Amino acid sequence: MTDGMAGVRVVTERHGHVLLIRMARPEKRNAVDAAMTAGLDEALNTLDDDPDLWCGVLAGDAVAFCAGTDLAAGSGGPTPRGGNYGVVRRDRRRPLIAAVEGVAYGGGFEIVLACDMVVASATARFGLPEVARGLVANCGALFRAPRPLPLNVAKQMLVTGRPIGAERAYALGLVTELVGPGDAEAAALELAAQVCENSPLAVSVSLRALERVVSEPDDRGWHATEIASAAIERSEDRAEGIAAFLEKRPPRWTGR
Repeated sequence: MTDGMAGVRVVTERHGHVLLIRMARPEKRNAVDAAMTAGLDEALNTLDDDPDLWCGVLAGDAVAFCAGTDLAAGSGGPTPRGGNYGVVRRDRRRPLIAAVEGVAYGGGFEIVLACDMVVASATARFGLPEVARGLVANCGALFRAPRPLPLNVAKQMLVTGRPIGAERAYALGLVTELVGPGDAEAAALELAAQVCENSPLAVSVSLRALERVVSEPDDRGWHATEIASAAIERSEDRAEGIAAFLEKRPPRWTGR
């Protein structure tokens, strides 16, 4: 049953010690606007602050996990605890499992990369199409994508914008568990229940110790991302890429 609404775009449900956080904007393929950012931030604050919650599952719907930033409305500003989308710069105390059906594109894929484990159905597709919009991936993919993926694959995704399917993502190690269409959320909840069979303190300190090791270069990664973002921010290509996307036409690049 529904436990509550976190903002107007996010629904939460409690399953024992597990908090299911479901993005609920199907008409926009769960693209993130300011309201969804606020909802995700609120839900993840609850996951971290409630001592009776030991693990989280983040899901979309059967068509899309998340299509990234809503380019027309914007995703709102970063939140104090979560950063962009309320997610990607969060110092979490609880494991978070992504349950992916359909597309996880752009910022949606960067949200996946900010999770600890990924359960994906055969329908899942992961992509970084920012370059096709005259943009750069600015929510962690520039340095997080090469962690679960081979460097050459991460580069290919970043500079071509072409997505990869669930089976390839599983073979490469990005996806933790690969399941049938429509089964990602249930499988992620089952995995979360397995996590919750263990000491929540041991799980938390193990996760945080590992994160400190893995994320040690993150400050350099965020700095490099800021430099890349600044280089594109006022460019003609950025304006043209967004305009072409919203107008549903091919972009006319100038390289400026």
